[in-house]
Amino acid sequence: MSAPAPRLPARSRARGFTLLEILVALAVIAIALAAIVGETVQRLGNAARLTDRTLAHWVAMNRITEQQLSNEWPAVGITTGSAELADREWFWTLKVSGTEDADVRRLDLEVRADKGAERPDSTAIAYLEHPS
Repeated sequence: MSAPAPRLPARSRARGFTLLEILVALAVIAIALAAIVGETVQRLGNAARLTDRTLAHWVAMNRITEQQLSNEWPAVGITTGSAELADREWFWTLKVSGTEDADVRRLDLEVRADKGAERPDSTAIAYLEHPS
């Protein structure tokens, strides 16, 4: 008869993770990664929106400056047009209205990245004095 195999002491036995412990750890990691990816996507979307609004504001300021530097007195009414900035076409709508002072006009400008967009990306209001 052969001798029985020696038994290892309880402390020296190698212990690994159970399948349940590994699955719980993977679930925690998956949830954390999903939260990180979701936050990153949201931040990128916000950055793109902020860029659009900034560029639209520059288009509005450029259009108002053109009006201020022009020697032409704008007629009361609505004018539309487009401008190119940052390799994109921006669509603006200028509403000129009178004020209590006959020598001052109010300019309301809206700029959109998409021509058919309901809400403007930027709005600006300025007052223009009659050129002398």
